Amino acid sequence: MTNYEVEVIDLVKRYKELVAINHLSLNIPQGDIFGLLGPNGSGKTTLINCILALLKYDQGEIKVFGQKMMPSSYALKQEIGLVPQTPTVYSELSVYENIDYYCSLYVQDKQRRKQLVEEAIEFVQLGDFRKMRPKKLSGGLLRRLNLACGIAHKPRLIFLDEPTVAVDPQSRNRILEGIKALNAEGATIVYTTHYMEEVEMICNRLAILDHGQVLQSGTSEEIIGLSSLGERIEIQAFDLPEDLIKYLEAQPMVANLSYKEGLLSLNTKHGSSNLMHVLEILEERDITPLSVSSEKPTLNDVFLEITGKELRDHD
Repeated sequence: MTNYEVEVIDLVKRYKELVAINHLSLNIPQGDIFGLLGPNGSGKTTLINCILALLKYDQGEIKVFGQKMMPSSYALKQEIGLVPQTPTVYSELSVYENIDYYCSLYVQDKQRRKQLVEEAIEFVQLGDFRKMRPKKLSGGLLRRLNLACGIAHKPRLIFLDEPTVAVDPQSRNRILEGIKALNAEGATIVYTTHYMEEVEMICNRLAILDHGQVLQSGTSEEIIGLSSLGERIEIQAFDLPEDLIKYLEAQPMVANLSYKEGLLSLNTKHGSSNLMHVLEILEERDITPLSVSSEKPTLNDVFLEITGKELRDHD
């Protein structure tokens, strides 16, 4: 039986006439790095705020650790960490003081807190910057500080809302490695991002949201498998006759086709032997290709199919 850290049941959230969350249901298993994907306005941040009881909602139920989540659920909130999209650190405090302040909201014992703050500083590799104020930090270092403030108290469940936006590659890699390390230590991670490669790199399960609804959820492989998309085939072969091109285009498994400068490109529908079928048709015409390549659909291809939008268009 799967243990769920978060259960969202038939959630509805309206802003006057706008339905931000539309009868959304979602389960996040214990121990997952769970990706929430969707273009801007899809409802990701609103969903997180509802789960954390930071927003009132119109209908539905939310459970965290098997218990109903409410604004007064302080014991549950002690076990949750939030790293918001916009860094929420205090400019008048140093790196150390910022982390200590946020940790003090959860941990009263000073000795224990000192140990946790030191561990958080080491974890995000900010030891050389501990006395600096946030305004002196680069964007990447500021994001690392933001992460440290959200996880210093060793939460069991961590929400990360686009933590790598506009950071340098070194900081980005450090943050991603840190997320995997937190998960390995037992934390369940809920992760939103506009970078598909990050999802493929660290998330073992995900949900695609749009218009406040879950359109697909599961592992990357499961979501790709549910798509109507098949492989993309490219064949180098010159002087293919026009009637052959039309015959290939009429095949049921071909979604669309182009033939330019000797390169035949086919986007196929879901199926396991599309490439072999195309090659058999060419062989029947005594045509031997100069080269053949085939690529399976990517998660980004499926996202575009499901939402009609490019994820990166909404950074």
